[in-house]
Order: sequence, then C-alpha cells, then structure tokens
Amino acid sequence: MKITYLGQAGFLFETEKIKIMIDPYLSNSVERIEPHNKRRVPVDERFFEIKPDVMVFTHDHLDHYDPETAGRFIREGAGVTVLCPRSVFDKVRRTCFGNNYVLFDNTTEWTEKGVTFTAVKAVHSDPYAIGVIIDDGEKKYYITGDTLYSESIFESLPDDIYAVFLPVNGVGNNMNMSDAARFAKRTRAERVVPMHIGLFDDKTSDELECGNKVKIKIYEEIEL
Repeated sequence: MKITYLGQAGFLFETEKIKIMIDPYLSNSVERIEPHNKRRVPVDERFFEIKPDVMVFTHDHLDHYDPETAGRFIREGAGVTVLCPRSVFDKVRRTCFGNNYVLFDNTTEWTEKGVTFTAVKAVHSDPYAIGVIIDDGEKKYYITGDTLYSESIFESLPDDIYAVFLPVNGVGNNMNMSDAARFAKRTRAERVVPMHIGLFDDKTSDELECGNKVKIKIYEEIEL
C-alpha cells in the first residue's frame, strides 16, 4: 500500500486496484473563517488529477470535510464511494448524483475492491466523529480521525494494527503529545504516524515519545 500525506489529517492510500482519500483538505476554506489558521504549505494542484475510488470523511469539521475540496473529486457521475458519519452524510450526498453515499457510523463495515473499511469510535466535539480501519488483506491501518484519549475506543480495536495515524497537536479536542504516546502504545501498532501538525502551526513530532514513530512530510510518500 502506497501512502501519501496530504497535510493536516489527510491521506491518500493507493494500490494497483484502488485509490482511497481520507479527510483531504486542499483549499483555503479554514483561513476565510479563521484568519489565524492560514496554510503554511500551499495547495498542490496535482492531487486534483487523481480519481479516488473511495473517499472517507471522519467528521464535520472544515479541515476534514471541506465542501470546496470534496467538490473537486465528487463530481456528477464520478462513481466515488463516499463513506462518512451522519454529521457529514446529509451534507455530502446533496453534492451531486452518480456517486454512492454510504452512512458510515461507528461499527459499520464496507468492502470495496478487496479492501475492508471499518468505522470505529472517536471522542471529539462532533459527536458522530469516527476513526477508520483500512484492511487490505495484508495489513491493518488505523486512522483515528480527530480524537481525545478514551479507554472506550480500544474496546473494539483489533489487536493486529500495523500502523496508527493519530493527532498530536493538543488543541481542538485532539490529543496532545503525551496522550498520543499513551494512545499509540495501547493500540500496540508496529508503526506510529503523527498528524494534524505543520499546516496551521510550527509543531513537529519531535516531542512525541514513541520509538516506532514515523516522520512524515506534506505531499510526500510515507515510508513505513
């Protein structure tokens, strides 16, 4: 599985059979509402040439479900499968026809082109927020979405997660570095990928105390 970091909490997962986008934020929508949250890395237009098979939106915050970004991919007749929780579902399905909008709340599963997606609990200010586990048949990748640390999350997680992708910025109802390190340890994942830093702030993952963490750079492939 090839994985590219799109910035903030966005990722592109690719195999020869499927292209998956999760929470892409490729606009300046947030800045227009919150001028202090200005992009520090410009939008890379080349990503708009990609035709995703599946798009996952973990919750209804503008840097995760951004209608401006979503509209560049979810076009009339594009045939995109859109997985999203209830808070996003009623909004995104009005975008256009010719796509498959799936209500993807906690515990829901969806399989497409040999990849299984499982929605799992997240604890965030959007009460419908989810994380997602992507199982390509060889490895399980767990993208937490925005979340705080909660023991209740671990109840439904598998015990063979290969990589966990989690927020570490410590604001906006996200885990800070200390809690993210505890969270990562509880998942027993082989690789830990910090996210939600470097686009609106100067934070890095240097303070995250995980021996198995992976450093990533916006718009570059992640080497797991």
